[in-house]
Amino acid sequence: MSDIDTSSPTWAMSDSDLFTYSPTSLMDSDMASNYPPPPVSHEASHTIVDVPAAYTFLTLAIIIGALFALYQWYLVSLIRVRDRTPGDSSAGSSLLQESETSAEVIKKVADIQDAISLGADSFLFTEYRYISVFMVLFSAIVFLLLASPGNFSSSKTSYVVNVSEYPETLWAGANKASKLSDGIFATIAFVCGGLTSLISGYLGMKIATYANARTSLEAQIGIAPAFVVAFRSGAVMGFLLTSLGLAVLFVIVLVFAKFYDGDWRSMYEVIAGYGLGGSSIALFGRVGGGIYTKAADVGADLVGKIEQNIPEDDPRNPAVIADNVGDNVGDIAGMGADLFGSFAESTCAALVLSSVTAFGRDQMIVPMLYPLLLSAGMIFSCLVTTLIATNFKPARTVEGIEPALKVQLIVSCFVMAVVSYLISMGCLPEDCVGLRVVNGEPHVVKNWAVWICVACGLFTGLAIGLCTEYYTSNAYKPVREVASACRTGAATNIIFGLALGYQSNIIPIFGIGATIFVSYQLANFYGIACSALGMLGTLATALAIDAYGPISDNAGGIAEMAGMGDDIRERTDALDAAGNTTAAIGKGFAIGSACLVSLALFGSFVTASSLTQSDTTLLNNRVYVGLIVGAMLPYWFSSLTMKSVGTAALAMVEEVRRQFREIEGLMDGSGQPDYTSCVEISTKASLNQMIAPGCLVMLSPIVTGVFFGNKCLAGLLAGALVSGVQIAISASNTGGAWDNAKKYLEAGRTPEAQDIGGKGTEAHKAAVIGDTVGDPLKDTSGPSLNILIKLMAVESLVFAPFFRENTPDGLIFGLFSN
Repeated sequence: MSDIDTSSPTWAMSDSDLFTYSPTSLMDSDMASNYPPPPVSHEASHTIVDVPAAYTFLTLAIIIGALFALYQWYLVSLIRVRDRTPGDSSAGSSLLQESETSAEVIKKVADIQDAISLGADSFLFTEYRYISVFMVLFSAIVFLLLASPGNFSSSKTSYVVNVSEYPETLWAGANKASKLSDGIFATIAFVCGGLTSLISGYLGMKIATYANARTSLEAQIGIAPAFVVAFRSGAVMGFLLTSLGLAVLFVIVLVFAKFYDGDWRSMYEVIAGYGLGGSSIALFGRVGGGIYTKAADVGADLVGKIEQNIPEDDPRNPAVIADNVGDNVGDIAGMGADLFGSFAESTCAALVLSSVTAFGRDQMIVPMLYPLLLSAGMIFSCLVTTLIATNFKPARTVEGIEPALKVQLIVSCFVMAVVSYLISMGCLPEDCVGLRVVNGEPHVVKNWAVWICVACGLFTGLAIGLCTEYYTSNAYKPVREVASACRTGAATNIIFGLALGYQSNIIPIFGIGATIFVSYQLANFYGIACSALGMLGTLATALAIDAYGPISDNAGGIAEMAGMGDDIRERTDALDAAGNTTAAIGKGFAIGSACLVSLALFGSFVTASSLTQSDTTLLNNRVYVGLIVGAMLPYWFSSLTMKSVGTAALAMVEEVRRQFREIEGLMDGSGQPDYTSCVEISTKASLNQMIAPGCLVMLSPIVTGVFFGNKCLAGLLAGALVSGVQIAISASNTGGAWDNAKKYLEAGRTPEAQDIGGKGTEAHKAAVIGDTVGDPLKDTSGPSLNILIKLMAVESLVFAPFFRENTPDGLIFGLFSN
């Protein structure tokens, strides 16, 4: 500890001296005299920003973010649908290309929008009824496992330290909240996280179904108006979700602090329940929504495009409404809940890790709130960036769509880098003690070093996004190679697509590995948690870009079903193709951040379980058993989700075939397809099939912790992380590449694409088959895997006190302890 100033005779005071601290405030009087001297001087503990300023900054960010989202929604609402007249547009004259519409088309557009919105509402309300039952049952489990070890006692205890390493020794003998209060507040946090996740998903879906028809109608006027509507609508979701998530977590911290009276370690451990609630709901949203959308998509493509040779989103296809509903409940609602879960978990991991250091013991409020302050800074950064796409430089041509979206990623990263530096310098003390521990002793970490961790995550996320774009955009060589492979049939298309997905792992994994090394070297697991926060430092922009894709996809479907003309469909297809790439970029961000979040949660779990480095080494046979089993879980989970999509798709294919066979006049347009039956098939299949994958993820940590102990559980988490992140990246990028290879041939904008073959050719049919195979990879299994690795980690963290005190060696492995 030679680099730590131990000359000060008193503990560091809190920010602006608004909180005072003495050893006896948290410890029994007979322990105070034996408490070790402080590791940092009073002067070094001060921060530039005091507590009232930090609270004000958080409050302003929440209010401004929400108001900005509502203002964007207001601007979108100015675009009329049912009462629209020819020539109406929200765009300025500089954005207009042409104005051509009719009352009949407008009515069709409005009717289709209503059908999609009704189907999405129906599915989500049905799904939420299932989820509400889960929330009640799992809330009871959370309460019982955390409150029962103390026989539901309301008496406070003391921290009992079983190891001689920092930071455990920092809390030796300090007063600890009762088990009953831990159970109650963890349950409250879990419910709050779950409800916030549900609301986030539902709001995202409503925004998307509100904007899809408006994007279609604006596409009649030009690329720029349609782009602005789709992106503004995505921004509504991005800023509403981040503001809501930050607001709820901030309120929870303020309320819980009143009851925990300085026991920050216990308080932030139970607040981790907020992340558990968010991710558990996200799992069911991603899996259920993914099964729904891909069952409809596969059924519509296989029968419609290949067997009946009709265009995508043709109104004669009975599965077309279910397909468009699926875009909203899977890609929008599921994705919103997923990224909210990443935000909640990364923040909770950083809070837990900061609370066990001198930040928590010295009552340093502002440094502990640093993760929330970073999220507040993200809202301001992304707000500035969003105005570039909506006001200053929107995409005006087909070629300008992807660059406009890429500018959003790049600019938001650099703006957030500056903002995060200012927050780090102002809200962290110059010397942060205990964030880095070497050989059991705390070392000083400079506040600029913490900022480097954030910046590493931020720019690694950008690198992952750009790498994902390269491997999934048909503007670049990899996707064009996949398209060219369609010349010789579906088999070679699939071979090239799989190879692309595997190769796309290389740069992201090296980037994540470098970030982990640098961050851990600078600030141990707290540095990794900050790098995860950095990767999510453009969350509002990432959400806007990600939501833009499904909105544009729906707009193209509505344009086709309403008969708006080939020129309009070309514009919406161009928006959609860019949207496929942005959706893949969003999945890349989600997967990369999930890796860092999971590792940070792993560090929190190790700390909460009082495990030492020797306890978690690979030389420990219990750890290795957990490692190999954990590495298998993503494969087991993927098999369940893939098979679920296949089972649902079989039923959908048979129903679509039946209607084409039995409904007279369906192919010539004189007959009316039964859209409702296909919606019901997708709904029923998705709700039934999501249960098994959900149970696998939710029960694995509990079963492992109870029967095989903490060491085995640590191995399980590490194994699932290492294999899960790579399967997720390859699955998402493979599916995205196949989708855009198909769109590359359909658009036929280059001589190469025209030479390979457009719609109706054998090469196009091979591309459709590849796209169909990739659908469950990119929209069900791949995106769900990042939730698997996060959810298992945060669940283990929440239940760590139970495992630590009741089954540290496990009921089965405990038999072989001696």
